[in-house]
Parts: sequence; C-alpha cells; structure tokens
Amino acid sequence: MYSSACKEAIVAKQKAMELHLWNMGEQQRLEEARVAEEAAFAMVGKQKAKCKAALEAAEVAKLIADSETRKRRDAEMKLVGGYEEDEALDSCSVADLRYRKYTIDEIEAATDRFAKNRKIGEGGYGPVFRCYLDHTEVAVKVLRPDAAQGRSQFQQEVEILSCIRHPNMVLLLGACPEYGCLVYEYMANGSLEDRLFRRGNTPPMPWQYRFRIAAEIGTGLLFLHQTKPEPLVHRDLKPANILLDQNYVSKISDVGLARLVPPSVADSVTQYRMTSAAGTFCYIDPEYQQTGMLGTKSDVYSLGVLLLQLITGRPPMGLTHHVERSIERGTFAEMLDPSVRDWPVEEALSLAKLALRCVELRRRDRPDLATIVLPELNRLRAIGVDNMRPFELDNSILSSPVHSEVSVQDLRSGPLHLQSGYESPRSQRGELSIFGRR
Repeated sequence: MYSSACKEAIVAKQKAMELHLWNMGEQQRLEEARVAEEAAFAMVGKQKAKCKAALEAAEVAKLIADSETRKRRDAEMKLVGGYEEDEALDSCSVADLRYRKYTIDEIEAATDRFAKNRKIGEGGYGPVFRCYLDHTEVAVKVLRPDAAQGRSQFQQEVEILSCIRHPNMVLLLGACPEYGCLVYEYMANGSLEDRLFRRGNTPPMPWQYRFRIAAEIGTGLLFLHQTKPEPLVHRDLKPANILLDQNYVSKISDVGLARLVPPSVADSVTQYRMTSAAGTFCYIDPEYQQTGMLGTKSDVYSLGVLLLQLITGRPPMGLTHHVERSIERGTFAEMLDPSVRDWPVEEALSLAKLALRCVELRRRDRPDLATIVLPELNRLRAIGVDNMRPFELDNSILSSPVHSEVSVQDLRSGPLHLQSGYESPRSQRGELSIFGRR
C-alpha cells in the first residue's frame, strides 16, 4: 500500500508539473496575443490619423480651388455682361440698408480663407468661423451647399434679425447674401447647453445666474410672440440655441426655422397649420408634431423643457417624467444639479412646477407666457439678483458660440477640423431675396 501510494504521488506530481507547464505556455501565448493586438490597434490608429490628415488637406485644397474657380468664373461673366442670375437679388436688396453687406472677399480675408483653426463649430446650416470684421470680433456662419433648406433659412434669418432689436436676441451685424454668409456678434461664453453640461471642464453655473437666464429667455421669447403685425414662433428653442455673452446675458439665436403666424389666425385661435413639423426632438410641441397646428404655445412647451434642464443639468430625454416622479415621492432635491451646492429648494421647486405646466401635452392646458410664466420667472430672477455673487469663467478655454439650426456642438478652443463634404460658399451661388419689413 505504501509503495502504491508513493507511485500515485509521483504520478500526481508529474501531472501537476505538466499542468503547470501547460498553464505557463497558455499565459505566454495570451501575452503574445495581447501584444500583437496592441500593435495592431496602434497601427490602425496611425493609419486613421494619416487618413484623417489627408482628408483635411484635401478638403482645404478643394475649398481654395473652388474659391479660385468661382473668382475666375465671376470675372469672366463680368467681362461678357453676365450675372443675369443676380438681377432679382440686386433689385431687391439695392435699397436695403438694414444691415451691413460684406463681400465674399472680405469674409475670406477675415477667416484666412476659411482656415481650419478659425472654425469653431458645425451645424445643420453649415460651419461657423471666428474672426474679426470692422475691428470687431464676430462669428461668421457660412451656408453649406448641401444644407437642407439652407437658403430658405438664410432668407428667413436675415429677414427676421435685420428687422428686430432686443437685448435678449442675438445681434445680426451683417451678411453676404450672394454667398449665404451671416455675421453675428461674438458671444464669449458659448451656448447655454455647453455651460450646463460643463463642456471644456468649465465651473458649474450658480443658481442665481440660472434664474436670471430663465427670465431673460422668457422675455426674449415674449418679444418674438408680440411681434407686430404677425406673431413670430421660434420653433427650435433649446439650450444649444441660447448664447451667453461675456456677462452671461442670454440671447436667443437661430431663428432660421421661425415662422410668422398670420395675424387673423393669431388673434382667433393662435394656431396655424404647417405642412411639416420642424424643430429638435424632445423640444417639439407634441400637438404641433402630430397635427401640424403651430401656435405661440408651441414655444412654451420648448421653454418648459429648457427650464427643467436649467435646474437639473440633465439631458431632455425623459426629464419631464423623472421630475414629476421625484415631486410625487418627495425626492425633488435629488433631481437638482448636484454641481450647485446651495440650491434654494423651494424656489427651484416652484420653477419646476411651472415648467411642468408648460410641458402639458395639450396646448390649451399650458400657461400664458405673458400673464403667468414671465411674472413668475421675474420673481425668481429678483431672488437670484438679491443673492448674486461673482462668477468668473475662464474664457481662455472657450471658443466662439456656434450659430446652428439643429445642434450646437464642439465649442472648445483649439483647432477644429473641417467636416467632410464642406465646400466654399462660392461653389454654390444662390438666388436669394431679402424681404422688406412687413
């Protein structure tokens, strides 16, 4: 028995040694496979970087080539007495002195021929460049040739912004109607969306500023709704389209989707049927989206979602439901933006309840902006002003705001790359008409 036990022990030891050697071999093979995988990923990364650099160089070269081609073509057409396509535009805008008209040469010189280090963002309308014009820092939005409804939105934006002036509406400084370029005032602190989500590692915005911004947005929106003789509905109100200047004064931008509601309709039912809904998902009035019936309270719905984001700092998807449940369960304080330590919970709860009334599914259940919403927002603004404290944001990490239709993204500083498919505005010359003041 002893001899058998010794033999079994020797056999077991040999098997253990074999298993150990096999395990070491497996570990070595796994390590070799991991090293090979890392090397492959590194090689793929290098190839992607090379491809990206090549695409950027090709886009810049194409942009410059298109610009030069268009210049030569324009010169040839001038020599042969061309430009028939511009006669309607010239006759319409020759006496229109409501805004500064820039030539494409001035725009190109200011943006260093649309250099990629001047680009600060990209939207559905086209790219935006930060530069100086007339010794003033500005943001230039350029019509992209393949932009959906780009030229109609260009006309709409020029028509509206050149006719209205308000402290809480972005200021249109000028335009190049021939090539679809819009020149806006430069907004040093970017968009409200970027500040709420602290992009660029910016500090959290104090509740006092949020209350003030809410009242400013309501004031600007009411100004649009009281436009005479036709109320103006923004249709795309969201944090990405609220811009902040160096003093954190908020201004509504991107009115390219706005629509004028006929006064006869506005005075009776404040609704106007549109052929197709426009706007951004999560901010569109559900009743307008389903029926196509447009009214000023369509913007009230968007304002409600925006107000909820102001106090929670969260994305809009499902936000209404979460806030409602938290109020029912008595856990509303947990919904407040945790980056702000000193929330006045009672005032924030009042603002949340007002916002929930604004996002009612039926338009008739939403409160009136002038008589109910704005007075409450002004009351909260007064509380915020009484408790105001200094708030500084490091502007060195910010770039210019993006004036886009659907989304405002990438407002960080540093060189941003030209998006694939962008062409010089000279490559697509539109026959635009600038409407006169109604």
